[in-house]
Amino acid sequence: MSAPITKVDVGQIHAAIWENQGKEGKTFNTVTLNKSYKEGEEWKNTNTLSASDLPKAILALQKAYEHIALKEKS
Repeated sequence: MSAPITKVDVGQIHAAIWENQGKEGKTFNTVTLNKSYKEGEEWKNTNTLSASDLPKAILALQKAYEHIALKEKS
């Protein structure tokens, strides 16, 4: 699996931006969102967010969108 082109971290919320190839060779981006948390001594990830995570998720997604929009503009 390839690595994301960039990551945006806001606290324990993480947005990863991926570059994909569509039909006809056209490139497009997708974004995945997850949250890391510690269970005992082990770090885990989930895509389930609580209400208190939402402001951080919004900020991470806004930053991801800015990155994609600026990339497309250039």
